[in-house]
Amino acid sequence: MKQIETEIAQLGEFGLIEHITNGINIKNISTKKGVGDDCAVLNYTDKEVLISTDLLLEGVHFDLTYVPLKHLGYKAAVVNFSDIYAMNGTPRQIVVGLGISKRFTVEHIEALYEGIRLACEIYGVDLVGGDTTSSKAGLTISITCIGEVSKDEIVYRSGAKDTDLICVSGDLGAAYMGLQLLEREKIASVGQSDFQPKFEGKEYLVERQLKPEARKDIIENLRKNNIIPTAMIDVSDGLSSELLHICKQSNSGCRIYEDRLPIDYQTAIMAEELNMNLVTAALNGGEDYELLFTVPLHYHEQLEKIGGIKIIGHITKEDLGCAMITRDGNEIYLKAQGWNHLQ
Repeated sequence: MKQIETEIAQLGEFGLIEHITNGINIKNISTKKGVGDDCAVLNYTDKEVLISTDLLLEGVHFDLTYVPLKHLGYKAAVVNFSDIYAMNGTPRQIVVGLGISKRFTVEHIEALYEGIRLACEIYGVDLVGGDTTSSKAGLTISITCIGEVSKDEIVYRSGAKDTDLICVSGDLGAAYMGLQLLEREKIASVGQSDFQPKFEGKEYLVERQLKPEARKDIIENLRKNNIIPTAMIDVSDGLSSELLHICKQSNSGCRIYEDRLPIDYQTAIMAEELNMNLVTAALNGGEDYELLFTVPLHYHEQLEKIGGIKIIGHITKEDLGCAMITRDGNEIYLKAQGWNHLQ
């Protein structure tokens, strides 16, 4: 028997907000007042305050044909947390804005918020407010994240120095290959009412696309080892684009090595299946949400002992440019060919 769904108009804007934020518990001492007043009240002492925001549009950033709303809510929150970690900070609060078309019901928004609240619970972040409005087309999600970092531990993109090691967490290209897999199965499903997608053996790729994680663990391990990166950024638009951001703002060049790029086995298999260039996917795929950072050369041995980090190259003087050394020893200059939000 089909469950009866509730039209949002039955609750109204304030009724919906109360419904989806009921039972929120405050976790951080910097949160003085959360949901319930005209503003949230935050208090930070002797800390730098970090603020990041992301806007996600249906049909541009996500496709609800294959993206479950719970996963979408989780991802929307986590990608903001990732920006805070990329400054060597800790996310503490988020506010959520939604534009909702009439095709969505209360139960749809409940599922979206279930993902957002799960992400907040796992990462220790407080949901302290937001806004909802009607949308003439589709779903719009805007999340702003507030974080904190000690004044002497904040990391910008602009601090990389000549001979610094270039490091990246996790692996690259899996989220992009997950997207290709989902798009392939979407096309194959057209006109088939009982279609079953073929994800066997490639579950990791689907998870990397639909449910990424922010690398809180990497930040914690660097702190435990008293390592503060000289520059850092998260890999949202592709390794090449992010590395060029660091080099431009640090007035430096770089050399990375093709044979050091961390790539998962499932990513390689999928690239072969789709007849796509694996290295291009790793360099330009985006949405990995790994951390790309630089550290002084003398941390080499310490980094080798920390799991989940791969040294992929080094920073050079600016006049040498930014290039990758291929397996056969050739130099290929890097281009920003990752995701462009305005194209």
